[in-house]
Amino acid sequence: MRKPDTRQSAIALAYGGANDAPRVVAKGRGLIAQAIIERAHQHGVYVHESKELVALLMQVDLDQRIPPALYLAVAELLAWVYRLEKSGPASLSEIL
Repeated sequence: MRKPDTRQSAIALAYGGANDAPRVVAKGRGLIAQAIIERAHQHGVYVHESKELVALLMQVDLDQRIPPALYLAVAELLAWVYRLEKSGPASLSEIL
């Protein structure tokens, strides 16, 4: 029986708007996941933790658009980011 991978995982999505679906621009486990998260923080990119969504997105190949089955979940995530951006830095510090 195979032991489950318990290392931290991370996914980075890029979304240009318009009619294109977001695409996976970085993904990894362990040290690579930590580097993705650190780089996001360094560049002021919001980090959302959802093990379930990350597990699903880890199945998407690098530089591929997310599948239609994940549109709703990712749309909710993008709406969350939009609300954070509109609420400003003071509100963000309360959330983190």
